[in-house]
Amino acid sequence: MEESVKESGEGVLAEGVANGNLEARVFRSMIIASGLAVLGSALFLPWRFTTGLLLGGVLALLNHHWLRRSISAALNIDVVGQRPKLKAAAYIFRYFFLFAVVALAYQLNIVSLPATLAGLCSFVAALFVEAFRQSYFAIIHREESN
Repeated sequence: MEESVKESGEGVLAEGVANGNLEARVFRSMIIASGLAVLGSALFLPWRFTTGLLLGGVLALLNHHWLRRSISAALNIDVVGQRPKLKAAAYIFRYFFLFAVVALAYQLNIVSLPATLAGLCSFVAALFVEAFRQSYFAIIHREESN
């Protein structure tokens, strides 16, 4: 399958998605970004800020996993013409769950709300890491990466 993607001229994104490497790298980068933020925060910032980053990072990873599963279920249609069995309620439920967890932690005064929101943005940091990685291979090595 990888050869057919390369022959079709679609770029690095299609190639990475085809073999799952892109998805794994983004998820791994999310874990690393969250971990580094929590470690740095633990050394220099108050504990509520650190727990907020930790909670936000964990919720971002959980949300990414849920989103990946729901999209896979929606796109995995066995019978041609059959509608996916993805219900809107299940898709939207995760946002209510995330909101409830953050609201509860904030009400219990164990997290900083800005830190929790920053932790939820670990996906953005992971996308920047991937963009720099792709730029490195495209510019320095004059080739595309896999």
